[in-house]
Amino acid sequence: MSGHTIELIYFEGCPNVDAARRHLGEAIASSGRSITWTEWDTDSAATPERYRRYGSPTVLVNGQDVTGSGGEAEASACRADGAPPVSAILAALG
Repeated sequence: MSGHTIELIYFEGCPNVDAARRHLGEAIASSGRSITWTEWDTDSAATPERYRRYGSPTVLVNGQDVTGSGGEAEASACRADGAPPVSAILAALG
């Protein structure tokens, strides 16, 4: 058991989503742990409201944005800082 809750928040059409998935996979592989993550599409009716305030893509580890920036958006938008880097995800995984 990893002890971490990892979530990827995104919406289809944002060009940085595939890179965020790759970075998550690379970070998890580098950590040597077997960890899975949950994905939340902000355009899906099934996505809880609390996730809709984040820009795409945002990676949360234990509820915290791995970039430390908060990633909150006023409307559905791609993040200006792009996909979170592998180093930031690894740091959040500790």
